[in-house]
Amino acid sequence: MRNQRFTAPAVLIALCLFARAAAAAEPTAAGVWKTINEKTNKPDSIVRIVETNGEFSGTIEKIFPEPGEDPAPKCDKCEGKFKNQPIIGMTFMWGFKRDGAKYSGGEILDPDEGQIYHCRMELSADGGKLDVRGYVGIPLFGRTQTWTREP
Repeated sequence: MRNQRFTAPAVLIALCLFARAAAAAEPTAAGVWKTINEKTNKPDSIVRIVETNGEFSGTIEKIFPEPGEDPAPKCDKCEGKFKNQPIIGMTFMWGFKRDGAKYSGGEILDPDEGQIYHCRMELSADGGKLDVRGYVGIPLFGRTQTWTREP
């Protein structure tokens, strides 16, 4: 009889551990992503998104310049702390909070224009694609890029 008393709590603990493991296995935006240039349809950059204390941010790790373009450009159109900073290594997106597959509350810098936009992201169910929408004011006034996860 003594073992039967502990069966229900043991099952409950096992279920909680299983649920925690399943939640940890859900895809996340953290990882390495390839961005695509919408005009040329060629790779534009490699971005690494990380989570720190529940907040997601992204850094440009690599760019794919066209022949004749500067292989190590600086953010010459940017203002403030980004002014003339190297684009490679730059944290250009920050402040995202996760809610399931959606990430909101963030901002993203477009180094080509030097503009900072509000931003939200949504991860595909399989975790292989990330829709990144930068906008002014409300999401209706913006554009979306689809990034693909790098292995």
